[in-house]
Amino acid sequence: MKVLILGGTADARKITGALLEAKLTIIYSVAGLVRLPKLTCTVISGGFSKNGGLTKYLLDNDIQALVDATHPYAIKMTGQARLSCEQLNLPYFRFARPPWQQQNGDHWITVGDWPALLKVCAQYARPFLTTGQVQQVALDEIAAQSQRVIYRTAAASQAKLAENVQWIKALGPFAAVQEQALMQRFKVDLLVSKNSGGEATYGKLIAARALKIPVLMLERPSQSQQDTSYTELTVIITAVKALAEIVNERAK
Repeated sequence: MKVLILGGTADARKITGALLEAKLTIIYSVAGLVRLPKLTCTVISGGFSKNGGLTKYLLDNDIQALVDATHPYAIKMTGQARLSCEQLNLPYFRFARPPWQQQNGDHWITVGDWPALLKVCAQYARPFLTTGQVQQVALDEIAAQSQRVIYRTAAASQAKLAENVQWIKALGPFAAVQEQALMQRFKVDLLVSKNSGGEATYGKLIAARALKIPVLMLERPSQSQQDTSYTELTVIITAVKALAEIVNERAK
């Protein structure tokens, strides 16, 4: 069975590895903003618009199932993937790791959108932004109302940086001890994060807890916008394998 995996996450790479071991034919797609993964399958980057869109790509490449393992906040891509599969009557598997849960000692300030996030952020002097790429307008507003901004991304910042923005280029995973040292070094008084879930960047929450630094947490999109079917890697891998067995039997 030929499967397209929409990736860019550690979970997607784990799913890909397991399905390759099961002898499925995999095409792995990644935005390509950071780096291309080393996988023993076809890897494509840069989106599908250059190929006429996702629906056309699925048709042209005889894709038999799609696994969407993009970031939990990749709303646009997830919506398009679901729509394309509905149009073509293709099996669609969506994976999203469980969100983080607040623990004893945490001080989370939870907000549902960027306007609310900016309003809260204005109350702090030295925020640490770990939400990925920030739009120019939002970054300018945060910089204007802060003494100093620590801004970390895995790829080069797409926004121009004000003089008081300290940009850090780094790719996880991040250990809690390193995160704590970084926050102490820059005297961070607010950690700004998306509720991405997973282990790779959880260290920053442990560090914030230890230092009693509040966490401004941007909630995930609602379930009505994002159809999450699987939250455990073993379950989605088993489901795709089971479909592959059916498809292969029919092809005999």
